[in-house]
Amino acid sequence: MANTKSHDNAVSRLDEKVPGEALDLDDAVLRAQGHEVQLERSFSWMGALGLAFSIVNSWLTYASCFGVAYSYGGGQVAIFSPIISALVQWIMLMGVAELSSAFPSSGGQYHFTYIVAPDGYKAVSAYLVGAINVIAWWVNTASGTIYTAISAFGICQFLVEGFSGTQWQVYLCYLLVILLTLLPIFIIPQQRIENMTKTAMFLSIVGFVLVVIVCLVMGRGTYHPSSLVEYRSTSGWGPGLGWLLGIGNGEYAFAAAGACVHIAEEIPSPGRKVPLVINLTIILGVFTLVPWIIAMTAVIQDMEAVQNAFLPSLELFYQATGSKAAAATLQAYLTILYYTCVPSQWITSSRMTWAFSRDNGLPYSDYWSEIDSKRNIPIRATLLSAGFCVIYGLLYIASTQAFNSIINTAVLMLNITYTVPQAILAIRGRAMLPPRYFDLGKYGYSVHVFSVLWLVLSGVLFCFPTNNPPTLSNMNYNAAVISGIFFIVLLCWIERRRKFCGPAIDWDVLNMAPAVAH
Repeated sequence: MANTKSHDNAVSRLDEKVPGEALDLDDAVLRAQGHEVQLERSFSWMGALGLAFSIVNSWLTYASCFGVAYSYGGGQVAIFSPIISALVQWIMLMGVAELSSAFPSSGGQYHFTYIVAPDGYKAVSAYLVGAINVIAWWVNTASGTIYTAISAFGICQFLVEGFSGTQWQVYLCYLLVILLTLLPIFIIPQQRIENMTKTAMFLSIVGFVLVVIVCLVMGRGTYHPSSLVEYRSTSGWGPGLGWLLGIGNGEYAFAAAGACVHIAEEIPSPGRKVPLVINLTIILGVFTLVPWIIAMTAVIQDMEAVQNAFLPSLELFYQATGSKAAAATLQAYLTILYYTCVPSQWITSSRMTWAFSRDNGLPYSDYWSEIDSKRNIPIRATLLSAGFCVIYGLLYIASTQAFNSIINTAVLMLNITYTVPQAILAIRGRAMLPPRYFDLGKYGYSVHVFSVLWLVLSGVLFCFPTNNPPTLSNMNYNAAVISGIFFIVLLCWIERRRKFCGPAIDWDVLNMAPAVAH
């Protein structure tokens, strides 16, 4: 009876905070964070899971970089390091899930940072996190786009003897992929866009099953179970560092699981659903990646050839099946899957760009923060994201090494944004958080401290060259790239420091909201 009275009192008080209109809890919570409702809540939790998993696509993402893991320690590192990668990334994302449950907003990490930071540091810390997050998602989208183009060219190179795509030809294909992946965003009605994300997830799971079955069936009698536990390093690094580098490499397959945070304003009950989607994305990623890499390692005939191939996955398929046609068909399906990942990346990067513009984070923010009245999506923010990718892709023509170095920093930049608000909470205390559906409770401080320590360690590892001794061709430029990005962001802050504004919080509503929901 007491609980019923408490609930009724909370509803009454919350109605007073939102006078003259029917109570919509999700909208009330958003208004309590200083923003008006502009986007429809058109994603179910399953559609949000489809979006997050189609971006992460752990087994597919690992298929683009597992050759490096083999060089760090053979099958042993390639199989077991991504399990540890999933664990450490999951712990970091649990802190993000809790914050998104407390403060559901498309702004995500910069929004959280502004709320929990001390008054004198709110603006600058939130701006740095927001700008880094925008760049990280732009670069992450460019990486999915370029690999779609590279996969298509790799098939041509594999089937046509003497064919070798030049960098400018790959760039032209990259531009075509940008155009083709933007079409669904503008053609499919927003109310049905989640059907696209769920379809992408379904196709990925079908592809995972298809690849494993075909490779195991066509490779019967040529399995090499010993490869699963064999340690074989060709990178020049010792076992300890090789394992750590393998774990860092595996994070690429899980880091983007926080994508659903940026569509929080398009999901009903985001305080409940966003943490659920983050957890399910990691679980689904592990249960597809691990069986896939075990099966692939068992059918490899020549590991060195896989490591050195233009497309390691295509070379692996050829060794497993013994058929060029079968290998090319499997890689073609992977290319289609890479394509289906990119529209979800456009959605996430555009929502992050739009949210940051809404708080005056970009030059001409009033223009970029406009929501199209017909499509009910941030079209201008989407085109800005695409424009960045078009210009950024020119770097691939000049230097593939420089292009890839910036892509590699995307994981590090995402983890920086995940960790900064958690570091502030660890210092200032978790008591400042309002009641929330997803509460880490007594494990909160452990999660925050671990996230900070792992960021420091992985930040160093991401700057190591892939081979020892390093040469000009395999040198890692991540340290220079991340320093340059920070410098550019700081210059932008000088121009934005009097214009950027964060959320104005109504703590009364946030403190009452969970009681009303129950």
